Amino acid sequence: MTLLKAIPVLLWLAAFILVGWILSQLPLAAIAQTISTLSLGQWLAWIGLNLGIILLATQRWWVLTSMLKLPVGFGELLRIRQAGQAVNFITPGPQFGGEPLQIFWLYKRNQLPIHKALLAVGLDRFYELWVNFSILLLAVLLLLIFPTVAGVNWQKVSLLLALLLLMMSMLGWLLVKQPERVLRWITRVARHWQHHPRLEHIKTHWQQLGRDLNWAIQKQKSALFLAFILSLAGWIGLIGELWLLLSFFDLAFDFSAFLVILVSMRLAFLLPLPGGIGTLEAALFWAFQYLSMPAEAAIGLIALMRLRDVLVLMAGLWCLRLLHFR
Repeated sequence: MTLLKAIPVLLWLAAFILVGWILSQLPLAAIAQTISTLSLGQWLAWIGLNLGIILLATQRWWVLTSMLKLPVGFGELLRIRQAGQAVNFITPGPQFGGEPLQIFWLYKRNQLPIHKALLAVGLDRFYELWVNFSILLLAVLLLLIFPTVAGVNWQKVSLLLALLLLMMSMLGWLLVKQPERVLRWITRVARHWQHHPRLEHIKTHWQQLGRDLNWAIQKQKSALFLAFILSLAGWIGLIGELWLLLSFFDLAFDFSAFLVILVSMRLAFLLPLPGGIGTLEAALFWAFQYLSMPAEAAIGLIALMRLRDVLVLMAGLWCLRLLHFR
């Protein structure tokens, strides 16, 4: 077997090893116990809400690809997105790793220009990250006004989030207003590979990407605004899911306590561990202890969230298999 043929086998082997490690770290006994306590109505509400969140994210991507006049159907985008999310989950890092594969699938499977595939994925991720950090920053700022959640330096957390948001906004501004500076930086980074057949036309691709981006900003404001609204709707769904899960355990909590749990969870996913394994559990145990809530409820909440992660991961790996063999 040549090295080129061995690479896909090694990648799949690494993916399954990571999946096995993740499954071994999950509270399987707690998951089984918590599942037995859910009613049919709770199951349907929870499943429906999660499906709605996934469909909203795919709809945002479909709006962006349609805006760029890319002939990719909703079903195909759903498969590519979920496959990329599966790679993100098993990749060590803060929910990144599947984007190059998503670009490759759009480029290779759907015969799209490479700059359009890159722009479609880049816009979708920019919306997701910018809205995520904005709402997370807003939640931390709201915690600053509640005296009942004192004892944590929320000022430092808000400053860090504000800096991340500012960096993302500046990057977006550079891409729109000064793409030549970004091109010079990319050219310097890729100078060792400038004679590679895939990179020899990088300047042309970048110029085309810049033109498409400026055209979208000038001519497609309604589509960009709709993508923003869909991002907000997806976050409302995420907040609603957490509220629904907490309601399963009959917990007495107010708005500030809910914000503490939400912020703790979202910050845990920023740490460089695949799927937030360990960090999410630690964050929830800390939040429940900080709020004087029962640890049994924290275990049940972790169990349900990890069950959802396993189901989404399995669906993503199935989509990955479909894309690989097709």
